[in-house]
Amino acid sequence: MAARARRAADLPDLDGAISGCFACPRLVAWREEVARTKRAAFRDQEYWGRPVPGLGASDARIAILGLAPAAHGGNRTGRVFTGDRSGDVLFAALHRAGLANQPTSVARDDGLALRATRIFAAVRCAPPDNKPTPDERDTCAPWLHRELELIRPTLRVVVALGAFAWAAWWPALRAVYGVRPPSPRPVFGHGAHWSGTAVPELLGCYHVSQQNTFTGRLTPRMLDEVFTRAKQVAGVD
Repeated sequence: MAARARRAADLPDLDGAISGCFACPRLVAWREEVARTKRAAFRDQEYWGRPVPGLGASDARIAILGLAPAAHGGNRTGRVFTGDRSGDVLFAALHRAGLANQPTSVARDDGLALRATRIFAAVRCAPPDNKPTPDERDTCAPWLHRELELIRPTLRVVVALGAFAWAAWWPALRAVYGVRPPSPRPVFGHGAHWSGTAVPELLGCYHVSQQNTFTGRLTPRMLDEVFTRAKQVAGVD
């Protein structure tokens, strides 16, 4: 699998390779079971049921790194953060920031386009209970690392949605940029900011999960502040 990731010549090539990955037996079994049984509200829809590739510009200056696709969101629609409440919150914020042409993301053919931004996840398959194992995270890492390599010439800032994505950045820092991660690792928190030399800056943001947005732990204003900061760091008007 790592060799397949390295061979990807561009983002479309990488996206296709990701979609055909069967490296993690537990994740493969879960994503396919969800696609067969479906949620009642979507029983008439055909689920994607495969790994979910990234979305957005090949010359992105801003990257948004999430945890993994949702079982009935990205795993259903085939597009990251699409078709679930987390995506509703995220894309509304990106639209307010001028980084998306519309405030919703409901299907792969809905006309959504991102500006100067690419979104992807540390793990590309929907995991049971939304909790990938450390082994699954590490097995999936070559996809993330190759995606970062392909947008490296323009990438200026990474927004990590949650502690899992924050932790996934440090191995990528070494693999993609050849830079030793700081020790001890900077602590994740909403609004956390780390910068190194000749590498993208890293911003922390609470994940856009319902657990955070429904309880008020993450508000629209807090998201707006993070994306305003990301645009400033990236030099995006």
